[in-house]
Amino acid sequence: MLRVLWLFAAFDAVLLLDTGMLFPRESSSRELKELNGLWAFRADRSPSRNQGFQEAWYKSRLAETGPVIDMPVPASYNDITQDPTLRDFIGWVWYEREVVIPAHWIADGGTRVVLRVGSAHYYSVVWVNGVKVTEHEGGHLPFEAEIDSVLQENPTVPCRITIAVNNTLTLQSLPPGSIQYMNDRTMYPDGYFVQTINFDFFNYAGIHRPVLLYTTPKTYVDDITVVTDFLDNTGLVRYNVSVRGATTASVKVTFIDKEGHCVASSNEPSGVLKVTDVKLWWPYLMHENPGYLYSVEVRLMADDKRSYEDVYTLPVGIRTVKVTSTQFLINNKPFYFHGVNKHEDADIRGKGLDWPLIVKDFNLMKWLGANSFRTSHYPYAEEILQMCDRHGIVVIDECPGVGIRDIRSFGNASLAHHLVVMDELVRRDKNHASVVMWSVANEPAAEMPPAELYFKTLIKHTKTLDPTRPVTFISDSNYARDKGAPYVDVICVNSYFSWYHDPGHLEVIPIQLNTQFENWYKKYQKPIIQSEYGADAVPGVHSDPPMMFTEEYQKLVLQSYHNIFDQKRKQYVVGELIWNFADFMTAQGVTRVVGNKKGIFTRQRQPKAAAYVLKERYWRLANETGKLPLWTKYPCPL
Repeated sequence: MLRVLWLFAAFDAVLLLDTGMLFPRESSSRELKELNGLWAFRADRSPSRNQGFQEAWYKSRLAETGPVIDMPVPASYNDITQDPTLRDFIGWVWYEREVVIPAHWIADGGTRVVLRVGSAHYYSVVWVNGVKVTEHEGGHLPFEAEIDSVLQENPTVPCRITIAVNNTLTLQSLPPGSIQYMNDRTMYPDGYFVQTINFDFFNYAGIHRPVLLYTTPKTYVDDITVVTDFLDNTGLVRYNVSVRGATTASVKVTFIDKEGHCVASSNEPSGVLKVTDVKLWWPYLMHENPGYLYSVEVRLMADDKRSYEDVYTLPVGIRTVKVTSTQFLINNKPFYFHGVNKHEDADIRGKGLDWPLIVKDFNLMKWLGANSFRTSHYPYAEEILQMCDRHGIVVIDECPGVGIRDIRSFGNASLAHHLVVMDELVRRDKNHASVVMWSVANEPAAEMPPAELYFKTLIKHTKTLDPTRPVTFISDSNYARDKGAPYVDVICVNSYFSWYHDPGHLEVIPIQLNTQFENWYKKYQKPIIQSEYGADAVPGVHSDPPMMFTEEYQKLVLQSYHNIFDQKRKQYVVGELIWNFADFMTAQGVTRVVGNKKGIFTRQRQPKAAAYVLKERYWRLANETGKLPLWTKYPCPL
């Protein structure tokens, strides 16, 4: 009974969000029309970057306003052409696509048509047939708008979709940045400006994730929320179905196992489902059957002048997450993160969603023996989290709060936007079994006077949104100045000893890393994850004795860290995440040789020597748990 009461209390908090953002799925009541492919594209190169709005480019075909080029969606636009000014362009760019709408979507008036953009960087305004339907601030997260009323005004003409996207960063945006104007006319041309940033990855821009149209009935399932627990061999699934478009509705909820059998059901819009002989969701390499997913099927009938039926199916993994002063527990068993940090980054497409790349990365992570990753430094595509759910890869889900280094970025306007971003992130990802922790920022200037109240408010808000998952933010190694750490559940620390500190001196790593851990734990008495560590290695560059930027030096840095990890993981260290999974692009600068080279794989996903060091270690860690059976499908490569 106490477990059920806890489940209700935690669940009530998750319901604070008043609208849903269900991932679009086809069903007997819903259709999808993907708009991926070539769009017409034009950058607004006027000095003010405002010509498109002044001349209302959205009122006619984009080609009628001036020259356009082909632009693939999804993709960053930066590396698509040979034009260096477009690669580093800051300001408004315009996309356009015409699409034929199926006649039955409009004919009977009983269909709701929604336009959804998976992600665009960073501010977007959307028009349909010249009518503004929505705007959205922030990248990395989806936004959508109902457009059926616009379509019905001209049902026989193609639907013209225009999206203006602006990648300018301000001190109040996430991530923050600023525009610096160069006014010395002896050195710079008139109107010259640059975008300044405080993060170490390229500021790719454009429409990065799929754009699509989907339909629902006018009365529809707006949201589903699940919170799971288990007692002995019984799974407990607290659910709530949110309905829009009707004052009265009947709901049929069916809980289905992987084999298609109904294991529990209900006729109520909310309640607790009990699943006997439950199969828990387990991480990769922690159980012989990782990533087990049930499905909750919701059927909605509404009587409001006429009857509608909506059907939506949501994958659900039953698992629990808890934190003690020394352990991270999944399903009440100690879990040790041995994984990677990543970026959505690849040749040509930049941050654009790319299925071959996603599948390749998952194969490499499983080959490596990685059981987890952090979405550094922004939310990744929903499709990636769905893969994590299915494969049992554990995720630390991070918002775009990277590079918060200016005191002006800790003001009320910044905090208000940050809170909205966390609302959007939790609303999107709350039902993913793979997501075990929220990260609200990466290496902020937490020593600044306004930072403590800023992060206290932000972390409290996130815990209120979702009390079922721990909350963290990523700190640098200086424990003494961190004003946000008292409010997090897990300490995540980034440090680069013998790289940014004492470069070239490998002998200091054991002393400094041990001191780091001891100081953090003594002060906060919370489990610690080494959330970043590593060194640049230019692939194919070798030296003996090892020198910085060689593959040998990168190997020795990792091995020196691992020796201390092995001591501290027996006490309070609960994870290690290498920086980085693969090389990635950055802004040009004297400290970067065509990007950041700290990957254990090249940007083209070929292994460096360090990948084999991690592979040996991660499989050894998995086998040391004593829970890994003799596998036949994925045998230990040692």
